[in-house]
Amino acid sequence: MMILQTLISGILLGGIYALISMGLNMILGVVRIINFAHGEFLMIAMYLSYIFYAWGGMDPYVSAIFIVIILFVLGLITQKGLIEPILDKPASTKIFATLGLSIVLQNLALMIFDANYLSVTTPYQSSVVNLLGIAISVPRLVSFGVVIAIVILLYLFLQKTMVGRAIRAVSMQRQAAYLVGVNVKRIYLLAFGIGTALVGLAGSMLMPIYSVYPTLGASFVLIAFVVVVLGGMGNMFGAFYGGLMIGVIESLAGVIFSPGLKEVIYFIIFILVLLIKPTGIFSKGKGSEAVGL
Repeated sequence: MMILQTLISGILLGGIYALISMGLNMILGVVRIINFAHGEFLMIAMYLSYIFYAWGGMDPYVSAIFIVIILFVLGLITQKGLIEPILDKPASTKIFATLGLSIVLQNLALMIFDANYLSVTTPYQSSVVNLLGIAISVPRLVSFGVVIAIVILLYLFLQKTMVGRAIRAVSMQRQAAYLVGVNVKRIYLLAFGIGTALVGLAGSMLMPIYSVYPTLGASFVLIAFVVVVLGGMGNMFGAFYGGLMIGVIESLAGVIFSPGLKEVIYFIIFILVLLIKPTGIFSKGKGSEAVGL
């Protein structure tokens, strides 16, 4: 029973990782840039959720609507102001640019909010649902339901709309998409906006579960990179499966071995995947070498 409880907890945790990673994977797969500030966008979303709660008494799940819009606009500004001017530069230039943005955002958060851990209190925060003797956290269950809905909507958007097909075309072959009339720069802009909007939604889902502090994004972005490599760059649904896998591995490792070893386990798997199948377990496309790794 304990193993089953751990598996379910891992799947629910993996759903959160998947939502963060899908945004990162959208940017990696389409714009072909490693956004080291992705974790800081998550941190910004969580601070915004806290502000809406502290100043307006707004539930994090309600404020998610506004936060997604704000993060989408922030993504557009970042792509247009920082990324677009360096698209033709070497991969190292792009890495340093997003890494610099990450440091700037961390220090801005430190200046504004200090190093305090901030959290919200909601009526359902510690609520659980008992199903056949298994306790399921309500906030994590809600987050997982949102992830499933996002996966379905993202699939329909990418497969059934003209804009979605254009995004997939740019992801697969930028030059060919340009030759058939796709506005590649506009698609880059949209992809970066969607990627940051997804991490904004993830931040709202995390707020009832975790506290926010200036360096929170660093740990989550490392996990997101592991998930992206496992799932395959540009493979949105690979990111979903990869997120679930890491969540389960982390939960099982914490129970079977030691909570302090859980990161070691999935980073060993990360290295093995890079060595054996760098394109990712769930992908047949380009691997990390496409973005200069």
